[in-house]
Amino acid sequence: MLRSALAAAAFVAAADAFAPGSSFVGTPAARSATAQLRAAPRVAAAPKVTMATKTSLPASVKPGVVTGEALKDLLQYASDNEFAMPGVNIVGTNSINACMEAAAKYGGPVMVTFSKGGGQFIAGKSCDNADDKASIAGCIAGALHVRAVAKLYGVPVVLHTDHCQKAWLPWIDGLMEANEEYFKQHGEPLFSSHMLDLSEEPDEENIAICAKYLKRMAPMKQILEMEIGITGGVEDGVDNSGAAKEKLYSTPEDVYKVYEGLNPISEMFTIAAAFGNVHGVYAPGNVCLKPEILHNTQKYIKEKLGCETDKPVSFVFHGGSGSSVDDIKYAIQAGTIKMNIDTDTQWAYWDGVNQYQKKNVDYLQAQIGNPEGAEKPNKKYYDPRMALRSGEESMAARLVKAMEDLNCINVL
Repeated sequence: MLRSALAAAAFVAAADAFAPGSSFVGTPAARSATAQLRAAPRVAAAPKVTMATKTSLPASVKPGVVTGEALKDLLQYASDNEFAMPGVNIVGTNSINACMEAAAKYGGPVMVTFSKGGGQFIAGKSCDNADDKASIAGCIAGALHVRAVAKLYGVPVVLHTDHCQKAWLPWIDGLMEANEEYFKQHGEPLFSSHMLDLSEEPDEENIAICAKYLKRMAPMKQILEMEIGITGGVEDGVDNSGAAKEKLYSTPEDVYKVYEGLNPISEMFTIAAAFGNVHGVYAPGNVCLKPEILHNTQKYIKEKLGCETDKPVSFVFHGGSGSSVDDIKYAIQAGTIKMNIDTDTQWAYWDGVNQYQKKNVDYLQAQIGNPEGAEKPNKKYYDPRMALRSGEESMAARLVKAMEDLNCINVL
């Protein structure tokens, strides 16, 4: 039955196309130690320059979808060279293609991120979504589209899914079935990684459920991204706008509990530790990011483990839209290897479409008749591909700017 679903999803994708780093390496047993933790001094945002990496791109990382050991190598490479990938929420092949177009322009990897709602939209909003079947099929279809075209762009692409709260676990279960079926056929999972957001649950339950899924993912060498502490605001059906302020900031002890619970199972995990992150864009002063929490946490865990590396954990940055360049770069220095971006790219896509409409408004009022003559046709202006392409170009341009902020320029 799942094979039929995969085949059907492939057809949907084709039709739509037409119209932790050292964190991932086991570390020595913990030793007792105490130390007063102080954040590293902030470094001012550097002027825009062409990125020069300290190490070479791992040979395992090639154009196309990256999974398993190659993905592990890519994240280590990002950590070593202090850049972060953009994790971009998409809703269809237009936004997927904009991600890969931007990646090809800036010479860096990109993470194409599917949400439950985005998957449903790809399948079609009119489809029955009982038991999340449309959300599952849409995500599979989108993933197969990426796999079909990613190599054409010449860049490494990570296939990822976004926030999955406890009530949405059946959605991830469906995608895990697809991963396992794809793994049987191709020796790698369909998706590179998945994110579980159980931050609203008690920490013990959050970690236990993540451990259960990591055990299932480990044979396929998938990355599990988990969240400890809450990202505020609202995004794609996840509403944390009323979260208590103290929940917006994780502690080093919180993160170490995650490490203790997951690392014995697999080193293939990343952590979204909260440091004041909020989804959406807000007026200056309304959001107080404290990336020094990430620096303090790395010091704390290094102290607990007695390890050599300064970055024993790989972090991800949620709620990246609207963040200051200083905060972004300071978080990257603390081992952040991916930053989510959605709100800003949504606006960029819409703005591209809107600007196209404004520029050509006199040619978009009727099929025939424009300033050039009453009988002049307007087909080439209202062809949907024209406005959609304008949206793609605008979104890709915004992503190139994001990659500059993330030091993710010319790293391939």
